[in-house]
Amino acid sequence: MQTVILVIHLLLALGMIAVILVQRSEGGGLGIGGSGGGGGGGGFGVMSSRGAANLLTRTTAILAGAFMITSIILALQSNSHTKPASILEQAPAASTTESTDTPAVTEPAEDTGPAAPTR
Repeated sequence: MQTVILVIHLLLALGMIAVILVQRSEGGGLGIGGSGGGGGGGGFGVMSSRGAANLLTRTTAILAGAFMITSIILALQSNSHTKPASILEQAPAASTTESTDTPAVTEPAEDTGPAAPTR
């Protein structure tokens, strides 16, 4: 299931990139705007410059919303597969050769002082 959502997530990202790159910075989508062809009620295009900009803006918003939803789903799925482990919660490993009746006592290693420098 995670693979399917990841593929959808990647397709949404590519779609968003394509839709954003098609938009113009002045707001006239698909290169339609200003004194260029098709603007001003000329009847050349199927869609006016304002209609194209609205369509691209809505498409971008929908793709961005779906991208955020798939991001949250992937994050929740990723979080549910791993169990948080703390060093403090882990029990020390018991030796199999010792009896369980007596607690294991470990003595500190003998202090030999600093090591001699080597050449």
